[in-house]
Amino acid sequence: MTGAVDHPRHDPDAPALWEQAAAGLILALLSGALLGPIFSPNQEETPVLRLIWPPVYLLILGLIGFRARRMAVAWPAFIPLLLMVALALASSLWSQAPDVTERRVLALGLTGVFAVYVGAVFRGVALPRMLTATFLALGIGSLIAVFAFPGLGVHHEANAGLWRGVWYEKNQLGMVMAVGLIAASALLAGQTDVRDRRLALATLAVCALALLGSQSKTALIMAMLGGGLVLMCRLIRLMGPVFGVVAVWCMGAALVGGLWIWSEFSVEILALFGKDPSLTGRTEIWDAIARMTERRPWLGYGYSAFWLPQSEPMEWIRHETGWRVPSAHHGWLDLRAELGWAGLFLVGAAVAATAAAVLFRLPGLGRREGYWSLAYLAAFLLLSLSESVLLRHQDLPWTLFMIVMARNLIPDQAR
Repeated sequence: MTGAVDHPRHDPDAPALWEQAAAGLILALLSGALLGPIFSPNQEETPVLRLIWPPVYLLILGLIGFRARRMAVAWPAFIPLLLMVALALASSLWSQAPDVTERRVLALGLTGVFAVYVGAVFRGVALPRMLTATFLALGIGSLIAVFAFPGLGVHHEANAGLWRGVWYEKNQLGMVMAVGLIAASALLAGQTDVRDRRLALATLAVCALALLGSQSKTALIMAMLGGGLVLMCRLIRLMGPVFGVVAVWCMGAALVGGLWIWSEFSVEILALFGKDPSLTGRTEIWDAIARMTERRPWLGYGYSAFWLPQSEPMEWIRHETGWRVPSAHHGWLDLRAELGWAGLFLVGAAVAATAAAVLFRLPGLGRREGYWSLAYLAAFLLLSLSESVLLRHQDLPWTLFMIVMARNLIPDQAR
């Protein structure tokens, strides 16, 4: 692929500035930035927040109509999307709250179509460039909130003194900043233009500062994993295949060694990071959810219906654990609770197909985009083990995964 495709200023068919701004705005809203903490400080659905989304959905439909031709050739990405949406919609037949399930499935489908749009339209390095600019703006906004409006940007009760920026809590700030660091690293690896380098370096500085202020350990590991993969792929490209073989072998040996160390010294490792062996009570939640999901093992309790206020499963788990559990803090367990083994199989197949496509296209598409897809996919899978990010409606991590899926399933000739 020539430079004309990777550089919007040279490519008349590349995303216009208004498209980049629109896509960045939608992603910022999907992150839950600012509007949630202001209009719903108790993290509940409110009429104000619901009124915000219909114009956003109209904007998504407008973007899709504007790029109808590219959307048509992106048909391979619609197959897994439609299958997952169909299962979620079908779950309204046995859901504890059919109206909630149906409403959130609509949001899931529209944000999924938006992800396909981004994957089809933002080609090559255009995607990490747009993401880098978006997360730079969110990072600057968070720093302004921390220093100018500490009542909004800093925790004052639980986690007192830690930064949360323009989100509800520190882990959200850390996660978004980690993704910003990965996007900026990919932009540096995939582009040599001086303006892109300045944008990437500014984003690295801002996002790193905000991430450190949040003290989110999961986000820090995400950033190290994603950034490390970008660096490794870049070095393999520069040093040649022999270095690549050695690097992959070393990574495999490190993984095996790390698993052995974890199996033998997990308690000491958790203590080193300031965590207790129960992962702040998460293991108790996981045990309780496992017992509850055995009652509906194959189809679950309905999409987005398990953790609704006053729902029977949630009240039972809160009784079992002794505290107000908001979620499983584990993406795969939450998915099993909502859609059972059927949901696990379908989403797992989508993740496996995406991973295979990313690895297969790494020499071509991966190089052009600065290895963004590989780096983010690894970070996303890590995040799914500690947060509920699988098959989520109006959710940034899931939307970004769907973007990775779409851009790697769309063949080059379709572009």
